[in-house]
Amino acid sequence: MNVLLVYPRFPKTYWSFHGVLELLGRQVLLPPLGLITVAALLPADWALKLIDCNSREVTSDDWAWADLVICSAMLVQKQDLARQIELAKDANCPVAVGGPFVSSTPDAPELMAADYLILDEGEITIPLFLQALASGETSGRFTAAGEKPDVALSPIPRFDLLDLGAYSLMAVQFSRGCPFQCEFCDIIVLYGRKPRTKSPQQLLAELEALHTLGWRGEIFLVDDNFIGNKRNVKALLPELHAWQQHRHFPFVFTTEASIDLAADQSLMELMVACGFRRVFLGIETPDQASLLVAQKHQNMRSPLVEAVQAITASGLEVMAGFILGFDGEQAGAGSRIVEFVEQTAIPLAMVGILQAFPHTALWHRLDQEGRLIKAADEFDQGVQTHLLNFRPTRPMAEIAQEFLAAFRLLYDPHRYMRRVYRYSLKLAEGRQNSRGQRNQPRPWTQGSGLLRGLLTLIWRQGLWRDTRWLFWRQLAAMAWRYPGGLDNYLWLLMLNEHFIDYQQLVQDQIEAQLRSSQFLGVDQPQPAALIAATRQLTPAP
Repeated sequence: MNVLLVYPRFPKTYWSFHGVLELLGRQVLLPPLGLITVAALLPADWALKLIDCNSREVTSDDWAWADLVICSAMLVQKQDLARQIELAKDANCPVAVGGPFVSSTPDAPELMAADYLILDEGEITIPLFLQALASGETSGRFTAAGEKPDVALSPIPRFDLLDLGAYSLMAVQFSRGCPFQCEFCDIIVLYGRKPRTKSPQQLLAELEALHTLGWRGEIFLVDDNFIGNKRNVKALLPELHAWQQHRHFPFVFTTEASIDLAADQSLMELMVACGFRRVFLGIETPDQASLLVAQKHQNMRSPLVEAVQAITASGLEVMAGFILGFDGEQAGAGSRIVEFVEQTAIPLAMVGILQAFPHTALWHRLDQEGRLIKAADEFDQGVQTHLLNFRPTRPMAEIAQEFLAAFRLLYDPHRYMRRVYRYSLKLAEGRQNSRGQRNQPRPWTQGSGLLRGLLTLIWRQGLWRDTRWLFWRQLAAMAWRYPGGLDNYLWLLMLNEHFIDYQQLVQDQIEAQLRSSQFLGVDQPQPAALIAATRQLTPAP
């Protein structure tokens, strides 16, 4: 069979880095790891063609070539997924769909035209789908019925199907699942609370495949909590270090972890020694009462500021996510998030508004309480810019005001530049002092398009904007004190080109939702008053 693997477009989001990637000669941040893993589960004699619509559109020739179309999507991609299904059906191609969006909401209207729904994890459901095809079935829904596969049996993804030059980062996965029970989290619904890991040899084989294909630079270990199974992680890292050392450190790594990483100094040193450079933390909020409501107990065991400082001092750059809208949240939560970010100087601090994702503990509780806003789906293109899809315990307008104010304060050019400088000094000092990084060669990084990006950065922030004096003063100080940290410092400054443009999109999306009556409760003002209130309390960019 000729099989067309189609990955739908992402809208602009906090993490899409639109514009910045173009400056660096890249088109997309990350490849579709799930789809190329599916490709590896398909029969070896099938002809496969992968099209990432974030890089290029599917052509009429592509549709004509295909005997079967397979799509995978997250929630944020659902609108373009529906478009791709429609285009495939117009070309008389049968369509199979899977991925997190399909698994969590298989009855969504966007999926009605698909022929096959492949739910849950593909190691179990792809073979069921292939059996149905072999039997001549022209439609079907395939589920794992609660069973979780042994990921040690997962094949090496088909990295060879990717246009490697289109991506800023590559992606691999070591584990699935998370041991915690955060009320709002859909990861534990999709993948369970018992983290399942690959073997060290298995992950190294995937890295070897990427190395053989010529990839060099940054790799995102996409585990939702890389340290969920610390025993297996500590078994992996010495072997990963040996592999990296033998090949002169061709890769640097980014991942996600729970904040209890800060309590394990030896683990942080091992990660840094292996080439880990960045870690994303779900901090959510500095408000202890909100963490308790969200059942984010792991964030309450030690002071959050000290945890961030410990991770930074180890040589790992902290990125963090924050959420507004928890039940019982007190006014000023947005300001307290801004104060926390300024205190820790975290450069990349994503603020989002709480969503009740399907079948999470939060979703079930709110459904029982009659608080879900069932018609909110039309606005969820960019998840972190969606107002709550449930009735909150404080006014929706107040949450919207605080969200917009927090975002603009955090990414005001002057404030952001000062924060990046303060954090870069701390991080460079931590890396210089880190036992895990001593005697380690400087990791190889990709420089394609870097000169053009740097020239644009200098023009915009060093000459055109009123940040020019701050830009040159901080740049000179950084070069004098920690010249080895300049590349990361300039990359962080470059990212604000995305956030500055993204602010207007955030404002427009929030206002569009406020105009919709479905978001108004009986005690809420009318849309015009809501929008006026958000603008009044939102500082100018």
